[in-house]
Amino acid sequence: MTVRQGDIVFVDNPAISERKENYVDIQVNATNIVENWRISLFSYEWILSDGRIKSRDELSESERTKRESVEACLSSGKPLEKPVLGIGMLDNVEIGIGRATFLTLVAQGYETIPVHIAKSHEEEFRIFLA
Repeated sequence: MTVRQGDIVFVDNPAISERKENYVDIQVNATNIVENWRISLFSYEWILSDGRIKSRDELSESERTKRESVEACLSSGKPLEKPVLGIGMLDNVEIGIGRATFLTLVAQGYETIPVHIAKSHEEEFRIFLA
């Protein structure tokens, strides 16, 4: 399903295309997601110890390249793929696919973001709904 949010067009992530019946689309409060995601083992790549998202210069080269790619899509008006979120082993949010998309949007001030979640995680994500 395609979603338009302001000037951004979000399209379904191809990673779920073969299992679309197992996923639902929701709009999440981005700030709450990032706060919860901070305990992820992977958050250090994008989040500073005080909870702020790293600037472009603070990111590793590979993550900076991903962020720049998302920014190029935003500048050119190309559609963005919806990130895929889940619940991790520590009962925290994990950004499974589309981390650069999600965090670049948050860094640019977006407060709500459309995402895919597994139907089995709907209850856990109620607190994150926008």
